[in-house]
Amino acid sequence: MKLVFATHNNNKLKEVQALIPPQISLVSLTDIGCLEDIPETSNTLEGNAKLKADYVTQKYNLPCFADDTGLLVNALNGAPGVFSARYAGEQKSSEDNMTKLLSELDSKKDRTAKFQTVIALNLNNESLFFEGIVEGEITTHKHGQKGFGYDPIFKPKGYKQTFAELPLQVKNDISHRGIATKKLISHLQKLF
Repeated sequence: MKLVFATHNNNKLKEVQALIPPQISLVSLTDIGCLEDIPETSNTLEGNAKLKADYVTQKYNLPCFADDTGLLVNALNGAPGVFSARYAGEQKSSEDNMTKLLSELDSKKDRTAKFQTVIALNLNNESLFFEGIVEGEITTHKHGQKGFGYDPIFKPKGYKQTFAELPLQVKNDISHRGIATKKLISHLQKLF
């Protein structure tokens, strides 16, 4: 079965490919020739995931899933949330986003946060959603070289290391995207 993951982010693609069973041929937007940036104009993670999945399904007539992820920081009333990727501007720079977030939390005692991922799946004329959440906290400095996005400053609850310090297999076991992806895979396996 060929399934499109509506992303241009190779880091996300690698994480999900590590979880997908071999009977599913996972391809990216680039693989199907979709080079445009699909607009994310919804004010919810679920809405943005659906916009991306619908775009691919309608334009390319292929089964597709898309995700949207937000980092929700309690001391910032849930910000950056749906704007996580472009928190410091449209250039979508992870470094700039982390610098801005650390600066805004500089004087805050509460550093608790959570990552939330919503996956929208369009398959067999049906749309389904899968969610994953991981609780944790924002560190005061960046730690680790692995991962991407906010990984160097997010320490999941119960761990001493950030996502950027943990091996991919461990991160996939506990991360927001890993949890949502496992729910997606569980659903897909029922179809075989």
